[in-house]
Amino acid sequence: MATLKEVQQKISSVKKTRQITKAMNMVATSRLRGAQGAMEAFRPYAEKFSEVLGNIADKAGDDASPLLTPRDEIRRVNIVLMTSDRGLCGGFNINLIEAAEALMKEKISQGIEVSFTNFGKKGRDWARNNRHQIAKEHLGVVGGKIAFNIAATSGLELIEGFLDGSFDEVYVVYANFQGMAAQPPVLKKLLPIPVIESADAQADTDQAYLAEHIIEPSPDELLNEMLPKNVYIQIFNALLETSTSEHAARMKAMDNATKACNDMIESLTLAYNKARQAAITMELMDIIGGAEALKG
Repeated sequence: MATLKEVQQKISSVKKTRQITKAMNMVATSRLRGAQGAMEAFRPYAEKFSEVLGNIADKAGDDASPLLTPRDEIRRVNIVLMTSDRGLCGGFNINLIEAAEALMKEKISQGIEVSFTNFGKKGRDWARNNRHQIAKEHLGVVGGKIAFNIAATSGLELIEGFLDGSFDEVYVVYANFQGMAAQPPVLKKLLPIPVIESADAQADTDQAYLAEHIIEPSPDELLNEMLPKNVYIQIFNALLETSTSEHAARMKAMDNATKACNDMIESLTLAYNKARQAAITMELMDIIGGAEALKG
């Protein structure tokens, strides 16, 4: 059985750990509010942009832009993996990496070369440790204040790589914020841009297409401007979703760690009281035994 001093030291150590987890929980909660506000403000814009773009693309046709045209043969694929720069957020990063790894194995089994564009240190470190090809890395982005120019710069590099043949397909793996308890990984194709169905087409596929927008200049010219922006918007939206999910996951993990510390303190306090009672009992037995010996 541990001595009283050892149990006291363990209790003190766990209390200090609880202070740290409480502080980290408060920091994550504070950052979550700001990140969630930015994400919820941008979501309607991203959805409406895709809807309008779907109407224009439907009117223009499949051959309106090379960004809409799939390659006849897929040889090289780039995966944009979004993770956090820091840990202590439960299985958040592991789930994202496993989703990217599953896609990578599927493509490699088809004889396709795979490279990574990493947002976040955790995903970058995983790719480095496993000697995967890294086309580009962006650190210090997820988890902080995200500027749109970061998404635009990365999106432009991916578009240029797609157009010059460096990539035949581009996918993004990010966390979708569904609430405090759910941030599942999402796999989405960025390039070539998938067919974007308009809201009317989704509501009734049997009806003929009815244009909702007066397009000037021509749909083809407008698509050449809007399609690259759609890639930027999708990357920016994925960054906002991942950042919010990271803070939510860390907040939940630190809350669970604090509860575990409380349970450990209760258990150690009980062990301390038992050890103290045993020590008092031994002392009493020694005193009583000495008194009885003197009487004899």
